[in-house]
Amino acid sequence: MRPFLLGLLLLAAPAWVAPLAAQDRRPNILLVMTDDQGWGDVYSHGNSKIDTPTMDRLATEGARFDRFFVSPVCAPTRASLLTGRYHLRTGVSGVTRGLETMRPEEVTLAEMFRDAGYATGLFGKWHNGAHYPSDPAGQGFEAFLGFSAGHWNNYFNTTLEQDGAPVETEGYITDVLTEAALAFITQRRDRPFFCYVPYNAPHSPFQVPDRYFDKYKARGLDDKTAAAYGMVENADDNLARLLARLDSLGLTQHTIVVFLTDNGPNGDRFNGGMKGVKGSVHEGGVRVPFFIRWPGRIPRGRTIRTPAAHIDVLPTLAALAGVALPAGRPLDGRDLAPLWQDPAAAWPDRMLFHHHSRRDSLERYPGAVRTARHRAVRYGEAWELYDMLLDPGQTTDLAAAQPAVVEPLAAAYEAWYDEVTRGALGRPAIPVGYAARPLVELPAPEAYLGGAVRYFGKSGWANDWLTGWQRGADRAWWELDVVEAGRYEVSALYTATRPGARLRLEVGGQVIEGAIERGHDPAPLPSPDRVARGEVYEKVWAALDFGALALPRGRTRLTLAPAAFSADQAFDIKAVRLRRVGP
Repeated sequence: MRPFLLGLLLLAAPAWVAPLAAQDRRPNILLVMTDDQGWGDVYSHGNSKIDTPTMDRLATEGARFDRFFVSPVCAPTRASLLTGRYHLRTGVSGVTRGLETMRPEEVTLAEMFRDAGYATGLFGKWHNGAHYPSDPAGQGFEAFLGFSAGHWNNYFNTTLEQDGAPVETEGYITDVLTEAALAFITQRRDRPFFCYVPYNAPHSPFQVPDRYFDKYKARGLDDKTAAAYGMVENADDNLARLLARLDSLGLTQHTIVVFLTDNGPNGDRFNGGMKGVKGSVHEGGVRVPFFIRWPGRIPRGRTIRTPAAHIDVLPTLAALAGVALPAGRPLDGRDLAPLWQDPAAAWPDRMLFHHHSRRDSLERYPGAVRTARHRAVRYGEAWELYDMLLDPGQTTDLAAAQPAVVEPLAAAYEAWYDEVTRGALGRPAIPVGYAARPLVELPAPEAYLGGAVRYFGKSGWANDWLTGWQRGADRAWWELDVVEAGRYEVSALYTATRPGARLRLEVGGQVIEGAIERGHDPAPLPSPDRVARGEVYEKVWAALDFGALALPRGRTRLTLAPAAFSADQAFDIKAVRLRRVGP
């Protein structure tokens, strides 16, 4: 590992970019998003138990969209935010096991702004593909510090990824990410920049510095809510640091600041009386805060109640900055500027669609349709209908009484789903062999399983591992797309109760074996969780080297299976690694 150096994040301006006069330069973009913070986790939304002065300040210094909608879970929201397209169009249909991977041919905000001469940096959680070219570098970000998975195991003194390599960091993760973003902004202050800061708080595991947790425990809250509110307030404090840096550099007038969250709250807490939380296509699962500020260009204190969504962010920012929209990829969103420029302007009602794929399922439900007045929802066999103006808490299903309203909405959802799923969906093959990424890790959650092998955790979420190996017929395999033929060194990350087990690896007709020559069964690393976590804990894994093999170009399958082991030689597998070492 290499030490954490903020300087490595700082990029020199491309030689071909000529300086612009301050009055002519395009605006900077600071896009901040938190993870699992609900609409109700903001003081100015009526929650007197939480303190969010910076978020509240943004809402008053710019425009507040009161009915802003995203997807029910993390990765789909991020894909739509970055592309201006519904997530199913981009190939994203879930949050783990490869289903979170966005197709590399999608054009992101980062690619658009980079091509317009902007410096681009991402500091936080990516969650739209761990493998190049679907990772941040392949999707337009010149600087990256954070992680690509759906969640992280530990938030204090953790190891993150910096531009393709692991780095050890010191401090609380939200503070560390902010330091990197501040360095990026400072270095790039003379050029336009697109700075994307997707904090992973308040996503579990619920870890937060004492002073925040103790404050909310003193307000009589349970441990989970106190931790979540503490994580949100810490993010609010870090948002204040970002805004203060813009002030000190004289960039406030030249910077568009956007704040939002990625789905409803990750727990049953105050959410404005709405039905549903994270993972739900009801209002409470998809309605989130959205504030946008550009002094002198966006009116202060304007509250907009017209429904808007994550798909609208790309066309809005592109229009504000004068950046060309991507060619050949139709957008689902629209420019929101008319809504704050003239509240009386005509704005035709439209349908906004929500979908939540469960586990590996690609079924069309749960699904929902939102208009300015109604929400139609289907979880089971029948559609439900709610009048969101008269019944914002969704207490009365009107579907039976108002078929003339619900039936067109249901039909529109069916047509929408058929359209947005015309492209290939499912788990993509893992690309191997790009010169930009000679080392590729095949993580356990992206494996296909056979026999008794299972995930240690209940869902195969990020950071999980494979366990339960019982016999030679047990196996795990990964589908690969080898883009460059060559020789590859192969290793596996393992724990084992004792030495002796032999593992067999097969790919492209070649078979190599490796023996576990030492036991390695460490306890999980200490984790300062405030409540019991649903994710697996972090471990230190040993490496088993198999040697090298030749991989031809094209699609192939890599299979890992036990060659010989006894009942007292139990082992677990975290990942297989491939490193290209020659032609």
